[in-house]
Amino acid sequence: MKTKFVNSIGMALVIAGIFAFTGCKKNESGEGTTKVQIKMTDAPGNFDKINLSVKEIVLVSGDKPYVFAASTGIFDILDFRIGTSNPDILVASGEMPSGEITEIRLVLNETGNTIVVNGIQQELKTPSAQTSGWKVKLTANPELVEGAAYTLLLDFDAAKSIVGTGNGKYLLKPVVRGVTAATTGLISGTVLPLASHPEVLVIAGTDTVGTVADPLSGKFTVGGLAAGTYSVKFVPIAGYKDSTVTAVKVALGQNTALGTITLKQ
Repeated sequence: MKTKFVNSIGMALVIAGIFAFTGCKKNESGEGTTKVQIKMTDAPGNFDKINLSVKEIVLVSGDKPYVFAASTGIFDILDFRIGTSNPDILVASGEMPSGEITEIRLVLNETGNTIVVNGIQQELKTPSAQTSGWKVKLTANPELVEGAAYTLLLDFDAAKSIVGTGNGKYLLKPVVRGVTAATTGLISGTVLPLASHPEVLVIAGTDTVGTVADPLSGKFTVGGLAAGTYSVKFVPIAGYKDSTVTAVKVALGQNTALGTITLKQ
């Protein structure tokens, strides 16, 4: 299976392939098919609600698109957060030919996408969402093997995905990351003071993924990490000093808790 590690500063929403063994069947051409479930989860953002109306998920394999129609209706993505008792929501499911998935796209409906800020709901503009959709960044190209069922977890980053227009309106430009849960771990913790508003960067060599700490609690979680040793860098706003925790070990399927990190002025 070919693997790719996301090379980006800031949170890449989180997206995963969880492996569970099950039977498969042959399609009319004699090729093996694989069952796929597509779920969504969220990284924290400072909003009351982000209501999404997903139309479909497009998986590309062998240069051919396979469309999975959404079965969820409108849902608040903030209700589904990794590391909680309600970590994800099933968005779509179906079958496709076995093989490597090289691209995933998230397509939204034209209506039903809204945001609630300070108790006020307004339309969430979604440029280009209803045509080609948004390309999901993959940490690994999932290889759909005959005899296995897969759950692709779309890790949506609310803090990075909502863009203010300057006139009180908001645009949705989803930052979503695809990760393979069977070969990943988590790093979590709390960073204080809240006024520092830090970005949290998880670094392995020249590769970086990250998120922003929840402005209301200082908590953060970065998932989709391969087993290994990382440095975690906290980059606050002006007035506070950067801080780095080194030699952070990540094991498959486990959460490495860093506790509380206090930044200095």
